[in-house]
Amino acid sequence: MNASFNDTFLKACRGEKTDYTPIWMMRQAGRYLPEYQKVRGNVTFLELCKNPELCVEVTLQPVDILRVDAAILFSDILIPMEAMGAPLYFHEGRGPIFPEPIRTTEALNKLIVPDPDEHTGFVMETIRLLRQELKVPLIGFSGAPFTLATYLIEGGSSKVFWETKKMMFTQPALFHALMDKISQCTILYLQAQARAGAQALQIFDSWAGVLAPCDFAEFALPYVQRIISKLQDTGLPIIYFANNGATLLKLSATTGADVLGLDWRINIGDAIRQVGDRAVQGNIDPFALLLPKDKLRQRIADLLEGAKEAYGHIFNLGHGIHQFTPPEQAKIAIDAVHELSAR
Repeated sequence: MNASFNDTFLKACRGEKTDYTPIWMMRQAGRYLPEYQKVRGNVTFLELCKNPELCVEVTLQPVDILRVDAAILFSDILIPMEAMGAPLYFHEGRGPIFPEPIRTTEALNKLIVPDPDEHTGFVMETIRLLRQELKVPLIGFSGAPFTLATYLIEGGSSKVFWETKKMMFTQPALFHALMDKISQCTILYLQAQARAGAQALQIFDSWAGVLAPCDFAEFALPYVQRIISKLQDTGLPIIYFANNGATLLKLSATTGADVLGLDWRINIGDAIRQVGDRAVQGNIDPFALLLPKDKLRQRIADLLEGAKEAYGHIFNLGHGIHQFTPPEQAKIAIDAVHELSAR
């Protein structure tokens, strides 16, 4: 790595000593930035995801504007599901829509396990282009199988996950067969990102928190463990983030991930005591960015103090930055983390 490359984030992932606590923010490349809105104004969301030059531009924006310590590839967790053969479109009000939900063996059999370079080559091209530009590490990512399955089964987002849980409890063989196929796709997709030049990989389990611990252990965890075990030979740090997953933390610690992402619903000190020798990432409430400057700085100071015993700590929000957050508030937080943790 060249002398001007900032590898603080990677060191923290590995539990090595750092000069300060690194910070990046989930959804940092996105709607809260006017610069992003300008790019997005000319294309649909899916068109943006499939245009490497534009993806590079919006991935770089928060690095240049806010000075975060890592970049995260601009894409969407559902891109590989479309590549599997599930038609996908994004509705401005309702979010992602799968008009042909996967609820039968017949529908499942139509899904393929795609070659990631052939079917999602635009993602790999974005990674290659970004590596030529970036002076901070690049995080690649995917959704976790349970979260991806919910979108395919429900046909989009859901509040109660009726179709998903109905399949889990009444047709478990079908559910596990779908999870198996998604897992095969995800392994190949993340391996391809590693080959293209990603320097860390995050697995987003956005909906894991709707599961009881016993159901998480049976229906979701084994697939995450399988994916992470297949990624070990990439040598890259793997981050697993189970949103709303405070009750699942002890189980999440068995995934094999190097770093566990934490939402804001758990005290960071309590979380650290549960996860042992692995780094943690988190965990301020995204809405806390709206606090007045002095209160925000105090919240950050308290969190840094709470994380002192961590094997490694990457400062992050407990979920994605909200689209109406003023960018200057994000900048206050990033500067505060750098300043307060360097003392």
